[in-house]
Amino acid sequence: MRKKVIAGNWKMNNDLNGSKDLITKLVNGLKNQKYNCDVIICPPFTSLEQAGSLLKGSSIKLGAQNMHEAENGAYTGEVSASMIKSAGSEYVILGHSERRTIFKEQDELINKKLKAALKSGLKPIFCIGETLEEREKNITNEVLKRQVTKGLEGISEQELKNIIIAYEPVWAIGTGRTATPAQAEDAHNFIRNLIKEKYSNKAADDIIIQYGGSVKPDNSGELLSQPDIDGALVGGACLKADSFIAIIKSA
Repeated sequence: MRKKVIAGNWKMNNDLNGSKDLITKLVNGLKNQKYNCDVIICPPFTSLEQAGSLLKGSSIKLGAQNMHEAENGAYTGEVSASMIKSAGSEYVILGHSERRTIFKEQDELINKKLKAALKSGLKPIFCIGETLEEREKNITNEVLKRQVTKGLEGISEQELKNIIIAYEPVWAIGTGRTATPAQAEDAHNFIRNLIKEKYSNKAADDIIIQYGGSVKPDNSGELLSQPDIDGALVGGACLKADSFIAIIKSA
């Protein structure tokens, strides 16, 4: 049985004071609670070290929202895998739809980032998903196959064990629109079969595939009850402790 994983992507929200307040509420709210899932929070770079300190002794894990593919060098404004790892991160989100659409990141670049993260010992949350235009053209599966195939090119089955896949339809990110449980399950099942074709039955059975796209307390239970949905990559709803804890409890 795959363990559910609930990750909160704070995006560009919360300064140091706001981060401290939210993490304190989460740690206290989950203290002494029994829940059979892993919880990850991904604050901005500026709050990573502080978050790592505040999370010590808790079961909440820490992730970053992005990283550069190079180990170091003349890349003004960028952050490397070793930097975010030294700040306490265990995970890193790569290929998020906002990185793909706003910052024009392509599959080949995301592949380089995945390899760099794995080399450094970080666990990537590898995001894939189609735009509204692509869904309306009925090419969702083609898009997912391309993103999975090119994103995981050169990555071994052993390395795959440290990767979480997050399916996030771009048309449902921050729009309030959510894929129906059936739509989400269909996509997750298709992705799992892609992993089976590329690697093995065991790899497909073991890999965690999260859903991301306007996940809220009132829809998380039905989404997370689908057989191939192994958790959630939560956006806006993770910025309030009570709503994020409600989603964790529903898992």
